[in-house]
Amino acid sequence: MRMDDCDGVIWFDGEFIPWKDAKVHVLTHTLHYGMGVFEGIRAYKSSDGTAVFRLNEHIDRLFSSAHILNMKIPFDKNTISSACLNAVKNNSLETAYIRPMCFYGSEGMGLRADGLQVHMIIAAWAWGSYLGTEGLEKGIRVKTSSFTRHHVD
Repeated sequence: MRMDDCDGVIWFDGEFIPWKDAKVHVLTHTLHYGMGVFEGIRAYKSSDGTAVFRLNEHIDRLFSSAHILNMKIPFDKNTISSACLNAVKNNSLETAYIRPMCFYGSEGMGLRADGLQVHMIIAAWAWGSYLGTEGLEKGIRVKTSSFTRHHVD
């Protein structure tokens, strides 16, 4: 699936736009310095309609990650949660992967992101099992680490 050639809509800086029109410049700060935040959220078909897995916890974590980068997300949590739900609905999905992402714009270049605009997108698309059918049916092997990242207050 080519991600740049899909039908549907993406929530971009507060409004839904055609999927194919969601573009950023190649000199976007986040592309060069990696200073951006995102979440990966699953939505599943249920007997009560589409259920989004732990949406509030994902949005809280998005804001916590942005705080670590001193990135001010230009929307509140309720707006973002609503946009996630509408991204699924507006793309006519019952089961979906939802990707909210915040990134710095191309207003300048350098190690610091001072004065750069924070942009936000929310995309939703049909995406099966990350690890294929076998991983879903038989399970996978994982390794854990005792490493913890530093907490930022």
